[in-house]
Amino acid sequence: MAGSLGNQSLSTSETAYVQARRSQVIPQALKTYLSNVEATNVTLPSYVSSILSGSSSETPNFGIATSGGGYRAAIFGAGVLNALDGRNASSNSAGLGGLLQAATYTTGLSGGSWLLTSLAQANFPTIQELVFGYPNATVDNALNGGKVPRWFPVTLADFWARVLARHFVNGTFSSNFFDESYAHGAGILFSSLAQSESFASYTTPFPILVSDISSPGQNTSNIIQGDFVPISNPLVEFNVYEMGSFDPMLSAFTPTKYLGTTNNSVCITNFDQLSLVAGTSSEVFNEYNLTNTISSTLGSVLSLLNSLLPESGIELDSAPYPNPFYGVAPGTFLSSNQTYLTLLDGGEDGQAIPLQPLLVKARGVDTILAIDANFDVTNNFADGSSLIATQNRTTMLSSAYSFPPVPTSLGEFTAQNLSTRPTFFGCNVTSANETTPLLIYLANGGPPHNGEASVTNTSTTQVAYDSSQIQAMLDQAFVIATQGYPASSNMTTDPEWPACLACAIVDRAGERAGQTRSGSAVDAKSGGEAIVTSPRVGWVLTLAVAIGIWASV
Repeated sequence: MAGSLGNQSLSTSETAYVQARRSQVIPQALKTYLSNVEATNVTLPSYVSSILSGSSSETPNFGIATSGGGYRAAIFGAGVLNALDGRNASSNSAGLGGLLQAATYTTGLSGGSWLLTSLAQANFPTIQELVFGYPNATVDNALNGGKVPRWFPVTLADFWARVLARHFVNGTFSSNFFDESYAHGAGILFSSLAQSESFASYTTPFPILVSDISSPGQNTSNIIQGDFVPISNPLVEFNVYEMGSFDPMLSAFTPTKYLGTTNNSVCITNFDQLSLVAGTSSEVFNEYNLTNTISSTLGSVLSLLNSLLPESGIELDSAPYPNPFYGVAPGTFLSSNQTYLTLLDGGEDGQAIPLQPLLVKARGVDTILAIDANFDVTNNFADGSSLIATQNRTTMLSSAYSFPPVPTSLGEFTAQNLSTRPTFFGCNVTSANETTPLLIYLANGGPPHNGEASVTNTSTTQVAYDSSQIQAMLDQAFVIATQGYPASSNMTTDPEWPACLACAIVDRAGERAGQTRSGSAVDAKSGGEAIVTSPRVGWVLTLAVAIGIWASV
């Protein structure tokens, strides 16, 4: 159970993992990061160096959120993580290397969930290894099995999961892509990642995926225009140990290992297929009303699905999960009396960046890097709408969550170019919002400042990427992550960006230690809000896979 409102609690397994990572891994990662920042010849305030070196009693609690947006988001997010990876010499030279290793949590939804599950099941390799494969790699067919026992409903989400598995889960190569004698990721369970080498050594940030719930009787007046799920509906999060929600209308969790089990049945296992969980977080077929479309135009497909369904009334364009919370919180949880939970893409309520798990007060996250590669405007760039949606939702649930002030309209984001440069929200801390994280917003909002034509604003509906296009997108995402906000048009990077980012990473830890911002950490003000942009101014997948998991032929 998540605990009653105001008394949230984490599972003992998550608590133990996070404590071990924060004591055994993150201190050295922060020292490495500090060394890389200092190597760029910037000047850091002494307290920033003290915190990063481990000389302070306070340590940052850093989380990274990777947005939805299909393959574009998966690639852009991968490029940003690559820029933060201390195993990457270019990242170290740019002064950002080590931040990925210093993160406590990573969250993902939709395309971002593909990236995180792919990283986790592959034992947290470098991005280049993940995307393009290892030298002399061989097909791994050690794990086999199917999705679930046949008495569970089969919908488009299951077919989608099998597609995702061929692209983001180990075991598929161009040579065996259509060979059904291989498992293609079937049998790899989300909960089984807890036994992986990277988890056993605490070397991977704790991953969390997000999905929306569609409920009977939901308040449709709370649906943001153009979206599909009310922001007042509970969000579901998946981690390797638990699935559930901290939202006060549910506030309950169930073991991930026993998904498929209801609270009045024998325990079921093997439901939590890794690709199914990622497919659930990216289940957008309801947006096209495919249940009715299939009924009217694809009769043979419908007949096949109906032959696999054990009962009527199942939405074919959703991900149905046997309801582990049946009978829980009937006065507030609208799906309490439903046999199946109807789960959908985690961004269908307008929150395409999975920030909610990082706002859970029991987790104590104090700094969040929000990577936004969603498609918000006509040229396939992000425009900040996800932050506005999260602000609106946390206002509705203010007793459970707090969120730093962001502009209330897209016009403000556009007028201030906040999606085309790294932007900090929540710099001002008072006794009323001292548990509110500092938000670092990094969007795929425009071309880089070096004059390159943009290659990262591909369509969400693009169905094929070759290796050269993926590499170009990864490279440009790296540039966007490391460029900062150049002070003039004849500059391609901001030389103070590494220092500015380091100050943001430790800002809340510095507050707890009683430190006053100085030097690069002094914030600029815009419109009465603390918005820092610089120390100066302050789903479709590819159709074939080549050597690695993502690259297509």
